[in-house]
Amino acid sequence: MGYPMAGYLQQKGYQVTVYNRTTAKAEKWAAQYGGSWAATPFEAAKGAELVFMCVGNDNDVRSVVYGEHGVLGAMAAGSVLIDHTTASAELARELSAAAAEKGVGFLDAPVSGGQAGAENGVLTVMIGGEQVDMAKAETAIMSFARCAKLLGPAGSGQLAKMVNQICIAGVVQGLAEALNFAQNAGLDGAAVVEVISQGAASSWQMQNRSLTMLDGKYDFGFAVDWMRKDLGIALNEARQNGSHLPLTALVDQFYSEVQQMGGGRWDTSSLLARLKR
Repeated sequence: MGYPMAGYLQQKGYQVTVYNRTTAKAEKWAAQYGGSWAATPFEAAKGAELVFMCVGNDNDVRSVVYGEHGVLGAMAAGSVLIDHTTASAELARELSAAAAEKGVGFLDAPVSGGQAGAENGVLTVMIGGEQVDMAKAETAIMSFARCAKLLGPAGSGQLAKMVNQICIAGVVQGLAEALNFAQNAGLDGAAVVEVISQGAASSWQMQNRSLTMLDGKYDFGFAVDWMRKDLGIALNEARQNGSHLPLTALVDQFYSEVQQMGGGRWDTSSLLARLKR
C-alpha cells in the first residue's frame, strides 16, 4: 500500500525519497514516479520534514525506526514521523516517547480502504498524536486520503483501527452466513443482494464483495493473514482494557480455518469458503 501512497505524495509536488527492503521495488517506484530511492531507512529520512512508514507489524516498525540505519537517527527536531502501519497502541506510545526525546513529532496513523483505497487515493486515516504535528502533516496525508482525523493522543489511531477491524469481522461473517443461506435455500444470491442492499442490511462489504463471494473469487483485497494479525492486536488490547469480544474471537478462529484451507492470502471475504466445504 505504501507504493501508491508515496506516489500520490510525489504527484502532489512533494520531493519523495523511498526505502523498501526489496531494492527492486524502490527502484521501480523511482522510475515510475520520478522520485528518489535510498539504500537504508536512515538515508531515506535524511533531511525530510515528514517521514512516512507503512510496513507489516510492530517488529517491522522498530527495525525501520531504531538503530544506526533507522529513520529516527536521521530526523531533525521539528520534523514528524508518521506511521501508517496497523500495529499496537503500546508501540505507538513507545515511538512517541522516543521521538519526543529528539524533538521529533509522531503520529500513529493506520489506514482503512485496502489496496484499492491506496491506489485510488481515498484511504481513511485514523490518527493519534498532537495537534501541532497533525497540522504539519495533514495536507500531505490528504494527498492519498479522503478522510483523516486526529482522535486523541498517541495510540488513539491504532485503537480506532482496532474498532474498525472488529466491525469488519462481524459484518463479513454475517454476510458470509447470509449468502450461504440464500444459496442453500435455492435463491438467486445476486438478485437477493440487489434488493436487500437498498435497505438496512446494506454495508460496504455487501456493496463491494458480495458478488465476488458468490463467484468464489478471493484473489484481491485485504489478506486473511493480515486480518488475523490485526484481530490478534485487538484481542490483546481487549484483554488489557477489560473489553469482551466474543464475536471477534470467534471470527478470528474462522479465519484460522481459512488459513488451514490454504487461504492465508485470500481476501477477508473468503469466510464464505469455509461454509462450503
